[in-house]
Amino acid sequence: MSKALKWSLLAGIAGVMASPAVAQESPSGAAQGANEIVVTANKREQNLNDVGMTITALSGDVLSQKRISTMEDLSSAIPGLVYASSTANTPILTIRGVGFNESTLAVYPAVSVYLDEAPLPFPVMGMHTAFDVQRVEVLKGPQGTLFGQNSTGGAINFVANKPTDSFEAGLTLGYGRFDQIEGNGYISGPLGEKVGARLAFTALKSDDWQKSASRPGDTNGSSEYYAGRLILDFEPSDSARFSLNLNAWQDKSDPQAQQHIAVRAKNETDRNPPIIFAQPLTEEKARAADWSTTAEPKGNSKQFQAALRGDFDLSDDITLTTLTNYVHYTRNNVNDSDGLPIILGDLQEIDGKINTFTQELRLANNPSNALRWLVGANYEHSKAREFQWFKFDNLTSSRASTLYINSVYGLLKQKVDSVGVFGSLEFDATDKLTLKASVRYTDTSNDSSNCQLDTGDGLMAKLFNALGGNAIFNPTGKAFTPLVTGGGCTALDFDGAPGMPYEKKLSEDNVSWRIGLDFKASDDVLFYALASRGYKAGSFPSLPAASTWNQLLPVTQESVTAYEAGLKATMMDRKVQFNAATFYYDYRDKQVRGKLFDPVFKALDALINVDKSRLYGAEMDLRVEPVPGLSLGSAVTYLNSRIKREENYNVLGLLQDFKGEVLPYTPKWSYSFSADLRQPVGPGVIFAGATYHGQSKQDSNIGSAGLTIPTGPFNKSLVDHPFLIESFATLDLRAGYETDNWKVAVWGKNVTGEYYYTAVTSGSDTFSRFAGKPATYGVTIGYNFR
Repeated sequence: MSKALKWSLLAGIAGVMASPAVAQESPSGAAQGANEIVVTANKREQNLNDVGMTITALSGDVLSQKRISTMEDLSSAIPGLVYASSTANTPILTIRGVGFNESTLAVYPAVSVYLDEAPLPFPVMGMHTAFDVQRVEVLKGPQGTLFGQNSTGGAINFVANKPTDSFEAGLTLGYGRFDQIEGNGYISGPLGEKVGARLAFTALKSDDWQKSASRPGDTNGSSEYYAGRLILDFEPSDSARFSLNLNAWQDKSDPQAQQHIAVRAKNETDRNPPIIFAQPLTEEKARAADWSTTAEPKGNSKQFQAALRGDFDLSDDITLTTLTNYVHYTRNNVNDSDGLPIILGDLQEIDGKINTFTQELRLANNPSNALRWLVGANYEHSKAREFQWFKFDNLTSSRASTLYINSVYGLLKQKVDSVGVFGSLEFDATDKLTLKASVRYTDTSNDSSNCQLDTGDGLMAKLFNALGGNAIFNPTGKAFTPLVTGGGCTALDFDGAPGMPYEKKLSEDNVSWRIGLDFKASDDVLFYALASRGYKAGSFPSLPAASTWNQLLPVTQESVTAYEAGLKATMMDRKVQFNAATFYYDYRDKQVRGKLFDPVFKALDALINVDKSRLYGAEMDLRVEPVPGLSLGSAVTYLNSRIKREENYNVLGLLQDFKGEVLPYTPKWSYSFSADLRQPVGPGVIFAGATYHGQSKQDSNIGSAGLTIPTGPFNKSLVDHPFLIESFATLDLRAGYETDNWKVAVWGKNVTGEYYYTAVTSGSDTFSRFAGKPATYGVTIGYNFR
């Protein structure tokens, strides 16, 4: 078969199957020692065991074997990394207790995500990145000097597979529970003497996995997404290299419905008919959930990314790197945020878009020098728009004193500009001791406009005209133009008058820094110590149900000052790898989604800064190959968090001293144990593996521990610790057989059917949770063309 014909045939097959690349493995089953893994944590390639910081690196083979394709999957493989869902379908990532439990579309995270060092600045942008990757690097601790702000918790960098020197291709098909059908595939090779290309695809479609608790036969939870990546490498000369990375995906999966766990009334005398109290609590079953028929969860998100990297050798010793990146994201979702069949917190529309452009330039000398330096600058420009239509017909806030309003629009617009300059030095003082220092200055401005609007029924306009004319709410008697049906911003300004959007420019700057030393006790043992400080930029909330500007105030930037010491040791002829670290974080002005006392609607959501808190802990990672073909692994993280100083409003809208409470998503223990066996049989290798992952109990928000929530009609029943997430553990299994070309595997995730949940949220009247998926299982078949 001719080379051209082979390319055409395989391109057609891959296009039909819409499948992405699966990382290739050697049938020999040879283990890849940790000291052979290359990472780019310092913006250059280094051996993992030579990098003096805590990094977890998972190869593409491991991601494929363990079926890690989402951020939630990744968290199950890395202790200390916690994933949580949110009502607006925005993922929340936390590393070592540093994260931001906020669901606004264009919210900056505390854990930043990258693809080949190109930033995906907002959490929703990293949803479909983990396909056809060479590895993923999870860097723990503040990474602000080299990766920029918004990485106070850490950074996750996906490294995509690159074009190969010779023709390769691969296809994989899979079928699993809930009629899940998935495909993965890639085509790679040279297009000429100077150009190489790689095209990869992934696609998945499955039926609903959730069942309505109130309507037998009604279901939710289908998945459907498609993603593709094209990489073009071009080397016009020995001193110039270019890499163009084009990515696109569409996700039409249903947002997850929630489970109703508690209800409370905010008023004893002025409430709706008690329909809310007639609703039963959701059973503690993974598939049980509920939603209203007017807000059946629906999702449709799209993203396109283009990143161009250029490396230019200016001399034998100096290289200039430029990285240009553009991302366009849109979504049009419907979601039910209360887990009930009645209309309490229905998001009839969650529409939004983000456009972000980033540019980085950096100069670095030859990494083989005893003194290594790097200097650079970067720029970001992002624009975001988010619209929400919030309906609450059966909420207790919809009552006579509020004219029975039951619907509101919210529109948030943001424009962000950020400039940073940075530098890094490393000096080999001796053949064993290396001194390190890095620094970054960042200046950021965020122009925001936030408006709550009457939906056209005139009730919001009428209510806020009345509030603006009331001396209690507008004590200075500030004049305002009366709102009309469907027009004007309803939230009262700081003087108590309605009619204008809340507009503010948040300007902040900061200096991130890191100092450290590495001591190479031997070729196989590294000790290191670090001190660093990182910052996360301030954010504005997207909150449609706001009655005053106070609820729309931004949080200001937070900082983490971290101290860490650790070791990395390879022993017994590379059969044992042991890593350990201990750390202490001084956390200032931590950003959380909390509560605010609202004079009209009582306790409402708002963003707040926690004045002072701290975290400390330790991590251990041990990998052993006791006999050829058998690999055993264990990883454990211990974490202790406390708020040291903060007084603010709790979920009841009452002032509370939060001193001594734990921070959100900080399980004291998280752990993972795995075993993988690979043995030659005939022309190939038989393999089998198991992973046991778990977390101890944690809170999803502050102001919950020791708090008793009155629930039910006339507050006759009580719920203690409503934001508590109970401890859980899951077991995943895998087995199969592979040759140089063929691979067949069976797999199961959460095979014991453990009931667990990843987040607890609160609305005005209710509490609900996101349950983890039940047991899933399936089979995959793949073939590699080489």
